[in-house]
Amino acid sequence: MNPSKIIGIIGGGNMGGGIARGIAASDIVPVNNIIVSDVSAKRRAELEDKYGVRTTAGNVELCSEADIIFLVVKPFLLAKVVDEIRDYVNEDALVISVAAGQSIKKVGDMFKRPIHLIRIMPNLGAVVGESMTGFTPNEFVTEEELADAAELFNSFGKCEQIDEKLMDVITAVSGSAPAYICTFIDAMADAAVLNGMPRAKAYTICEQALLGTAKYLLETKVTPSELKDMVCTPGGTSIEAVTVMEGLGLRGAVHAGVTACTEKSRNL
Repeated sequence: MNPSKIIGIIGGGNMGGGIARGIAASDIVPVNNIIVSDVSAKRRAELEDKYGVRTTAGNVELCSEADIIFLVVKPFLLAKVVDEIRDYVNEDALVISVAAGQSIKKVGDMFKRPIHLIRIMPNLGAVVGESMTGFTPNEFVTEEELADAAELFNSFGKCEQIDEKLMDVITAVSGSAPAYICTFIDAMADAAVLNGMPRAKAYTICEQALLGTAKYLLETKVTPSELKDMVCTPGGTSIEAVTVMEGLGLRGAVHAGVTACTEKSRNL
């Protein structure tokens, strides 16, 4: 990416801050070329102090300067924000929408003119540089812009280009996944406490176990099913636990939850 480009991020909350953190740490562009807008003066001060980025209370000010604009706003606020900035977004600017359930066509129509638009779905892992981001471009996005965008997305985790019809599935298995995973960790920790372990230790042990498992899968390319079989020795403790969980409907509950999340995203 041309290091002279200006990156604008509308919305400095957890996700916007995570994106700013990743880009600032990557040296893709000078930190002074990153602008974050947020309504909270306290949050703006935090972002400046933590990451060295520029901040502003004005979305219009940001858009008049930025070459790439992240719209990190809630779906119900998106139309209002686009209405505010529409006339100030440069004709050649690349717009990246992070709003869940908002199709490329729907967002593009809000601008009332052709724009270079990419729809993405990251997750909260962006805050620690470990997001999994699915993205899909519209017909106006060039190959150079796609490469620039992927470089930015990789600064706060990993990314995969997908067909837009799968964006709601990405929402269900990546964007919302931290909620499921935290529920599972909390349940394991509760069971550990029930069996005599102090809660702080239970959380630390369960969280590290999850981290180690995910890292093993990513680095070895072993499938989850294969790793499960490696751990579940015949007649052992692990297969005993898995059998009980399966009998109580763990797999069916996950399937139903992910499907419900996908449908909710489609209907937003």
